[in-house]
Amino acid sequence: MPNANAFPPAQDGHFIEVAGLDLVFKPVPLADHTPTGAQIASAAGYSDARAVTVLHLLPNGELEDIRPSEVVSVPQPGGRFVVVVTDRSYRLTIDGKRIDWPVQRISGSILRHLGGIQADKLLYLERKDKADAVVEDHELVDLGHAGVEAFYSRAPVWFLNIQGVRLEVPTPTIVVSDAMRQAGFDTNQGWHIFLKAAGQPKQALELTSVVDLRAPGIEKIRLTPKDVSNGEAAQALRRDFPLLDVDERFLDEHFAQWETVLDNQRRWLLIFGYSVPAGYNEQQVTLAVEVPPTYPGAQIDMFYVFPGLALNSGQAIECTQVQEAICGQSYQRWSRHRSDACQWRPESDNVVTHLALVESALAKEVQQ
Repeated sequence: MPNANAFPPAQDGHFIEVAGLDLVFKPVPLADHTPTGAQIASAAGYSDARAVTVLHLLPNGELEDIRPSEVVSVPQPGGRFVVVVTDRSYRLTIDGKRIDWPVQRISGSILRHLGGIQADKLLYLERKDKADAVVEDHELVDLGHAGVEAFYSRAPVWFLNIQGVRLEVPTPTIVVSDAMRQAGFDTNQGWHIFLKAAGQPKQALELTSVVDLRAPGIEKIRLTPKDVSNGEAAQALRRDFPLLDVDERFLDEHFAQWETVLDNQRRWLLIFGYSVPAGYNEQQVTLAVEVPPTYPGAQIDMFYVFPGLALNSGQAIECTQVQEAICGQSYQRWSRHRSDACQWRPESDNVVTHLALVESALAKEVQQ
């Protein structure tokens, strides 16, 4: 136990600063400018230097163990020491700085203090088999595991997907117009802007809207051009029914405009400006795919194009003679089906895998 009367007053006003595990340093008078570890322990109020650990807090933040008989130079007042009762130490690093801590557990706030980490940075614990973990100030970290625990600090970043462009944002909030410019979009062009968050209906935004990236479920900002004709803005792209998240991410990343529409009790995915291989009479079409109500349990089959495609060679394309009315336009049906060796699997097949079959079918006809 500390003995408050174990040290004599310093005649020249010289002192050291001593703290326990809380790192709250208090001045302690000490006349000797070159004390031993035992003298420092005694000055801190401990009569048995063998039962305590004395750590010298160096100017660079590292902690240096001082043995009872070891001499340390303290030429200037205010040298800092951590003095605690313990018989071992635990090595860790903070931003590459080595520290030997005298007890098995350490809090996030103490780690910040030792590492000189500012409040505007996050503190992480490195982990080998899983993602590194953020260490909050109130959390206790167990240093008793094998090896040296490594901690590092980093300025926080938030992520935002804008029409397939992934941004790293250094602040938790961002103005929509700033985000669009960073993603390479012209804010002077007319846009319909929607915020998509998991489990919530889409939210219309303006260029001046502020998005809080700390809100749970933030996924993406979707942009749709405002096509102007005869002085009137065109309708925003329709989203009459949702697709799987993996489908929507893929469509956003690969196609500028797509819709999900209900037409005569049937559900259609329409992809505008779909590029077809060279060798056809058209370079781009609107691609339609019928999505069954029980998708993905039920398979997607065939596909449809508008306008209809023909080969530049004049050769007929088999099984494309049927026309299908979709949203008032006549689409050419491509009757292409999966083989027995490639049956639909609800757990892994989706719009993305079906579009791969579409691409393959179109390429096959022009031998690409």
